[in-house]
Amino acid sequence: MSHDGAGPIPLLEPREGVPPVVETPQAFAEAIRRLAAATGPVAVDAERASGYRYGHRAYLVQLRRRGAGTMIIDPVACPDLSELDDALMDTEAVLHAANQDLPCLAELGFRPRRIFDTELAGRLLGYQRVGLATMVETVLGVRLEKAHSAVDWSRRPLPANWLRYAALDVELLIELRDALEEQLHATGKLAWSHEEFAAIAAAPPSAQRRDPWRRTSGIHRIRSRRALAGVRELWLARDRLARQRDLSPGRVLPDAAIIEAALAMPRSPGDLVRLPGFTGGAARNHVRLWFRALTRASKLPERALPELTLQSEGPPPANRWGDRDPVAAERLAAARAVVAAIADEHEIPTENLVQPDAIRRLVWSPSSELSSEAVASELRNHGARPWQVRLVAIPLAKALRRLEIRSKSSGPPTRN
Repeated sequence: MSHDGAGPIPLLEPREGVPPVVETPQAFAEAIRRLAAATGPVAVDAERASGYRYGHRAYLVQLRRRGAGTMIIDPVACPDLSELDDALMDTEAVLHAANQDLPCLAELGFRPRRIFDTELAGRLLGYQRVGLATMVETVLGVRLEKAHSAVDWSRRPLPANWLRYAALDVELLIELRDALEEQLHATGKLAWSHEEFAAIAAAPPSAQRRDPWRRTSGIHRIRSRRALAGVRELWLARDRLARQRDLSPGRVLPDAAIIEAALAMPRSPGDLVRLPGFTGGAARNHVRLWFRALTRASKLPERALPELTLQSEGPPPANRWGDRDPVAAERLAAARAVVAAIADEHEIPTENLVQPDAIRRLVWSPSSELSSEAVASELRNHGARPWQVRLVAIPLAKALRRLEIRSKSSGPPTRN
């Protein structure tokens, strides 16, 4: 599966050199012309500034196609890529970890209809490490530099060494795709990959998360509804300020500071600035904003306080099943064992063989008829792809039926 050379060859420069950044209408039109006239799939990558700016917009888009070379487009100067989308409508786009880049590309009007995801291909082939640099080194025997992966790509002008790094990210993506496609074909997994890639390309935009403030790091330390209201009000105040200033929320006020303030509920701005996370920088500059947020939380009537936990539309967390429904917990353990065995047989991570959420939903409230057809139907309803259903539906149905028979013959399990 791996490259058999004596050692990895460092890739220091793009073959045609670092191209000039496309940042004018004329240069953009020429880039589209060259890409459209080229042949084969197009390698695509995008660079974001998530740790620096608000949101996840792209600040650089790189493309490479045989016969056209590499194009580096500045989406700040060229924010509408819909003409590029039209020109490449029937072209397969090769991306690494497509789920990360497709949303920000869609914001620019570029929505590939067909994709090849080299990271997902690596997972289906059983590679243990599937980062781009590791995959290129393992499969092609070439070492990529990854020193600038977390820099502020919103910076202008971009340093020359950053642009070199960006160009190299797509330099070998098509070669990697071709090598992985051969391996997928040799292992009988090519059709599986096609189903996976089609599902990614056709996936609708992610729904807006309910109560996103509940994802504040460290929120598990919050034990009262009043303190939880403090987290909510601080998070919302931070989000408004971060959006207004186009800064990553964590650079405005760290999550850890939000949790400390909600736990302490300080009685004055002076008390607030003595808490960890409020002693300097942007947090101290806006201390009155943070204190007003905490004051709102402290004055809310009891009925307006957020609940400590949300009612989930799906099954509860798996670690609670033993107490809430021991029979369901047994079903889950049996189903996980089946999936793990099949995944091991085919050298696929269990989460890529079938989505863990689909298994949880299947066994939490299974159909009264545990036939393979009923299990297959349930899995499809929960988003499983046809190849996944073909591999797991019959073994899962058999395991669940055996467990049901054993449970009926021995009576209900007892709690300790």
